[in-house]
Amino acid sequence: MKVTAKEVRHIANLSRLTVPDSEMEKFTEQFNQILNYADILQELDTNGIVPTPYVLPISNVLREDIAVEGVSHEDALLNAPEVHNGGFKVPRVIE
Repeated sequence: MKVTAKEVRHIANLSRLTVPDSEMEKFTEQFNQILNYADILQELDTNGIVPTPYVLPISNVLREDIAVEGVSHEDALLNAPEVHNGGFKVPRVIE
């Protein structure tokens, strides 16, 4: 399939791009090269190849998310410098 300068102008218009007439031949040739490459790719036999979104294999590098028992309320308060009404007592920050 060959693309003409008229079609390139139409594609540029749809893309809201301005292509100067001096570069129209260059863009037409580039479009044709892209389409020729796509034609070559269409000739490849892809039967039996599973589609994949990534080129390289991907694995999760994070650990499994396993629920573990946390620190109890009493144990946490053992480290507090001061306790007030069952919670940490801290110095006032805002006056």
